[in-house]
Order: sequence, then C-alpha cells, then structure tokens
Amino acid sequence: MSTLQTQGPTTATHLPREGRAALRAGVVGNWIDNIHVFLPLTALAPAMVVLAGPAAAAGTGALIVIAMLLGRPVGGIVFGRLADRLGRTRTTRIAIGGTAACALAIAAMPTHELLGPGTVALILALRFVGGIFVAGEYSAAIPLAMEWSAPRWRGLMSGLILSMAPWAQATIAFSVAGLLVLLGPDAYAAWGWRLLFVLGALLSVGMLLYYRRQVADAPVFHRRASQVPVRPRAGLKDVLAGRWARAFWQVFLLMTGLWLLTNSTVLLLTARLATDAGLPATGVSVVMGVASVFQAIAMAAAGHLSSWTGRRRLFLIWGVVAATLAPFVWWLAVTSGSLVQAAALAALLQVLTVAAYGPVAAYLSERFPTEVRSTGYGMGYSLSLVLPALYPFYLPVVEPLLGRHGSVMAMVVLGGALLVLGAALGPRLAPREFDADIDTVAEGLTGDVAVRGADAEGSRA
Repeated sequence: MSTLQTQGPTTATHLPREGRAALRAGVVGNWIDNIHVFLPLTALAPAMVVLAGPAAAAGTGALIVIAMLLGRPVGGIVFGRLADRLGRTRTTRIAIGGTAACALAIAAMPTHELLGPGTVALILALRFVGGIFVAGEYSAAIPLAMEWSAPRWRGLMSGLILSMAPWAQATIAFSVAGLLVLLGPDAYAAWGWRLLFVLGALLSVGMLLYYRRQVADAPVFHRRASQVPVRPRAGLKDVLAGRWARAFWQVFLLMTGLWLLTNSTVLLLTARLATDAGLPATGVSVVMGVASVFQAIAMAAAGHLSSWTGRRRLFLIWGVVAATLAPFVWWLAVTSGSLVQAAALAALLQVLTVAAYGPVAAYLSERFPTEVRSTGYGMGYSLSLVLPALYPFYLPVVEPLLGRHGSVMAMVVLGGALLVLGAALGPRLAPREFDADIDTVAEGLTGDVAVRGADAEGSRA
C-alpha cells in the first residue's frame, strides 16, 4: 500500500502535495461554491423587472432563493452517499461540473419579454438543480479537507473554509455595486447581470481542473475503503434512525438554529434595508458587502478559537449572545436612515450571529466516521435548512401578532435558542478530545461500540 494511503497528516506543513492541494481547494472551492449560492440574492435583484415582469418582480426574488435552498437537501443526500462510496474527489468533480452548467444556462436566459412567465420558471428549475450540485460540492469537498487537516488545525481550516461564504457575498455585493455604477441600472438589468453568472461558471471550470490534477482522497478514506468487506455498508437508515441517529438529530437541531439566524440576518436584512431603511440598490450592496467582510473575519477567528475553548462552549456562548443582543441590533439596522450607520450595525449583527458557523465544518466532520461522514455532513447541513427556508410562507402569518420587525426579531431569538439547545445536547469536544485522528474522535463521540467491535473481529479474522 502506498505512503499516501497509510500515513495521516501531522501538521499543516508536513502534508503531502495532495493534502495541501485539498486544503487550498476546500477554501477557494467554498468561495466559488457560495458565489453560486448568493448570485441570485444580490445580482438578480436589480434585473428582476426585466426577468419576471413588473407585476411579478416583488416576490420572485425570494422564490428564486428558496428554489436553490430546497435543492440542497436533495444534493446533500445523493452526493453525500456518492462521496462515501466513490470517494470525495471524484464526487466533487461531478458536482462542480453540474454547478458550472447551471450557471451558464442562467446567463443565457431569455427575458420576460420573450418567454413571459417561462423565464422565471426556467430560472427556478435551474436554481433547484444548481442547489443539488452545490450541496454535492460541500458534502464532499469540505469533509475531504477536514480529513486531510491535522487535528489542531481543523478548527482554523473550518473557519477559513466557511468564512468563504461571507467573502463570496462581499465579492458579489461589491461587483453588483460596481457594475451598476459603471453600466447604469438599465444596461445592468438588460445584460450586465449575465457577466456575473458567466464569471461564476468559469471559476467553477478552473476549480474542476484543479481537483482533477492536484487533489486526492485522504489516507483515512483509503483505510475505511479497505474495511468494506468486513462489515455491510452503512446506509441512510443508519444515519437517520440507527447507529448515528443521535449525532445526526443533534446536529440537525444546531444547524436549524444557524439557518434561522442566516435567513433573518442575511436574506431578510438585505431585503428590508431596501424596503424599510429606504436604501437604494447600490447602497444595499455596499452595506451587505461591508457586513460580509466583518463576518468573514469573525467566522475564521471563531473556527480557530474553538480549538482553544472547545466546540460546544463556543456554540453556547455565541447562541446566548445571538438570542439576547442580536434582535435589537437587527431592529436598529433596518430602522436606520444612514448608510454608514446601517453598514456598522449590519456588520455587528452578522458578527453576533452567523459568525458562529466558524467551527461547523470541523464539528460536523468530527461527529461522523469516514464511512458516513459525507452523508452525515451533507444531510445535517442541508436538511436542516428546509424549515428555515420556508420563512416567506410563515412570516406573514406571524407578522399580525408580533409586527413587521418583531416577527423577524423573534426568528433571531429562536435561532439563537436552537443553537444553544443543539450545542448543549452534543458532546463537549474539548481540545483534548478532538486532538486525535478524526475517526478516533468520531467513533468515541458516537459511542459506536458495534462498529469498533466489527473492526476488531475483522482484524482477528
């Protein structure tokens, strides 16, 4: 057996070439991945009248965002299973190719004048399929990076990888603002937005070539693959209702809280800055871009900090802060009439809430062993977003009771509370507990005696 298959990482500087490439690809790839996630939220908004028509423009943007969110649970299940069976790198390449194709198809979309409602229907379908492929990317590529990471560097790598989401949001926000100024609103709505989707597709093609030439699966995956004949392959039932069910549902609860915080402080904040704070499209892009920069820095720091405080303690602290302070900061942000004030408050809000994602990549990877890591990661990360993603349907029902601002503030409180509850139900994951091989950590935390017993029996045979 090759050295690549038998040796694991010790420190970030002692990784083989394939391991260093996997870490770089995890960071840059997640930035590209999230460019595709956030493109419709910011890039399509100024062009919605041209794409959906004046009558449908008001509510169509939210539906386009939801279409991708609903596709991601499907991708987490399908591609998570593929990654656990076929390998992380091979699955990542398939998912990247599909994401690029969907972005190019949207870039070539006819206007509402040519297709009428068919334009929006096609965009919704492509965003749903794109969500499947995007989920496939992070279900395979992020666990791969965590498997290559040295134990003490997993928190930092987790923070760097997940901080690419706000960096992607900032990239798009500033790009949209720049194109609006450079081209003007009319030219941007007619064709300028297409440039961003073409650029996103080209970035994905570049990452696909990089994975094909530079990245390989981690030694821990090869080790697990050699044990397949020893015991039956794990399936979805094992994750949902079997050996890893407790880990999955605890992660599901924690991630539901984080998705509620995301929807209220990113998606809803973006919309309300225009409708409630009265900021122009360019001003909203600038505010969200500035907020995303601060969020990204805080998220990377949170991932690394979790290696010193322990994962659970960090989630608990962040959840309490989000539930108690963030609702008032949200209210101040959407009622502010000043661009500078709105940017400062939006930045503070995102630091207090969604920066808690920092340790998530490490935490989810440490909760599941290699044979179901991508499945557990993909499903835990994606299935949990379904209920939070339906906020356009249940928020209007709550608004008459709590008010326009109070209903969103309640979402923030609930998100923080679920984050606290999910973390409290999970393991401590103190530094001394995750300072080990990632499978040793995962199997120790799930108490998977049956799996370890099967391994021992296979060894004696």
